[in-house]
Amino acid sequence: MRKPFFRMPENGFTLVELLVVLAILMLLLTVAAPRYFNGIDRAKEAALKQTLHVARDAIDKFHSDNARYPDSLEELVERKYIRAIPVDPLTESTESWIIVPPDEDFPGNLYDLHSGAEGSAADGSQYGDW
Repeated sequence: MRKPFFRMPENGFTLVELLVVLAILMLLLTVAAPRYFNGIDRAKEAALKQTLHVARDAIDKFHSDNARYPDSLEELVERKYIRAIPVDPLTESTESWIIVPPDEDFPGNLYDLHSGAEGSAADGSQYGDW
């Protein structure tokens, strides 16, 4: 018997098989990746809403207890109305908060808190307006 000049390998994958598998993986990634990143954005927005709700509740409780508004976020931490200065989930910083002072009729410096993040949410509202 004569041996063939070209012999196919018995184990392993051909180039065409590898290309088909890679094409299928790329197709799945193009479908899954946008959903993943949109999910992350929605989670950050939900975390921001919850953080603002908790911080505003602490400000209101401070005002009810002391008949004045706090001077800063640090005062809320010192007086144990919150455990720590909250981190803005969008900017990932404790320094980016926009502090709104009360009217001149009320003592204190911290009436409300807004996110310092730029851009708009999925519903079209600006992050700084929340």
